[in-house]
Amino acid sequence: MEDHKFLKIRVIMAALLVATLSACMVVGPDYVRPTVITPDAYKENDGWKVAQPKDDLIRGAWWEIFGDPQLNALAAQVSVSNQNLAAAEAQYREAQALVREARASYFPTATIGIGANRSSQSTTIGGGPTSQRTAVSDYSLALDVSWELDVWGRIRRSVESNQASAQASAGDLENARLSFQAALAQDYFQLRELDAQKQLLTATVAAFQKSLELTEGLYAQGVASEADVLQAETQLKTTQAQLINVGVQRAQFEHAIAVLIGKPASDFSIPATPLAGTPPAIPVGVPSELLERRPDIAASERRVAAANAQIGVAEAAFYPSVTLNASLGLESSSLAKLFTAASRFWSVGGSISETVFDGGLRRAQTDFARAAYDATVATYRQTVLTAFQGVEDNLAALRILEDESRVQGEAVKAAERSVVLTTNQYKAGTVSYLNVITAQTIALTNETTAVQLLGQRMTAAVLLVQAVGGGWNASNLPSNP
Repeated sequence: MEDHKFLKIRVIMAALLVATLSACMVVGPDYVRPTVITPDAYKENDGWKVAQPKDDLIRGAWWEIFGDPQLNALAAQVSVSNQNLAAAEAQYREAQALVREARASYFPTATIGIGANRSSQSTTIGGGPTSQRTAVSDYSLALDVSWELDVWGRIRRSVESNQASAQASAGDLENARLSFQAALAQDYFQLRELDAQKQLLTATVAAFQKSLELTEGLYAQGVASEADVLQAETQLKTTQAQLINVGVQRAQFEHAIAVLIGKPASDFSIPATPLAGTPPAIPVGVPSELLERRPDIAASERRVAAANAQIGVAEAAFYPSVTLNASLGLESSSLAKLFTAASRFWSVGGSISETVFDGGLRRAQTDFARAAYDATVATYRQTVLTAFQGVEDNLAALRILEDESRVQGEAVKAAERSVVLTTNQYKAGTVSYLNVITAQTIALTNETTAVQLLGQRMTAAVLLVQAVGGGWNASNLPSNP
């Protein structure tokens, strides 16, 4: 009895010793975030209006800075009903489940089994005389426990890798959310731009209708030629066709918005409202903040951490594996005696195994893990460079388009004065109707360009908000997925 107790004590002490060693030994490189080139300031920010200090960063529902209630209502539905976003959320839950799966390896595996067997041995086996055939029963109830000790940190590195991958998936989810919200805002402002074009073309059709009536009146008086009438009619019909074509484009944007908010296009419509206003001041911060504000950068960085941990998993294969095993239970040839003290059995043991030859498999796996790590580092740095480019592109677009819009506004005013002047000259008989058509065409072209420029400015503002990460921050990543 004393020997039995002593044996159990030795087993427990050995397990504790191995567990202590396993807590101290983790192979593979510890993670260090890769360095990236970060500029001190945005080049294209010079000359651009800067938001007030209190608006240093966008937070929460970023689309509210545009002050459009309809846009606010639509953007809020993206997180609720967009099906692509629902798929991204499900992928994040998959990544969380993989973390729990990896953590399960920290613990022993226990199985319980119940067995009943009855057998009879052949009477023709053996060199002695033939014996009488006998049947033997065997009943068992056993609990088996197996525990692979994480001596070299393979399991810990695996958990570390899966946690980083889950955080990357969370970043992907938020990046998808931002992308869909930005796509909705772009489609919305382009739809409003078409509403403004429709309003302009409707007013132009009315003006051209009056010009046609004027020309017909002058033709009836013998002052204008039939060619003038046909030219006025052609110009009117052409503009009416343009007005109809706007309806096609508007319907497509309306349908795209319906899909983004998870509704059938057949059951969704947006009342026409011409685009108005100008882009708001957008806080962009400094370049170093961008690394913490963009979910795609955060996701890419977390994939570097996951790949780094996989190097440790691969290197752990070069070391022996240590496994503890224990079994206990009941076994008897009589079911009536199965649950008696005499039927008890137990065993405790351990094993250490090491691969001595694998044809270079482990080395290849380690090289693969290191190459994968290098690839994720390069991808991370490229993601950062692309992010800086996106901010610079849209800062430049907003600044340049603002200047262009100001000049275009002056061109519209000059074209409108030209139409009035040329029409009066035509009425006085000093110029032909071709001059009137030319002036009206130039005016319509300039007015259309002005509307399109406003739409481009609003779209560039949305893209700039997306480029700086919307209202997201890296602190929103789950610390323990």
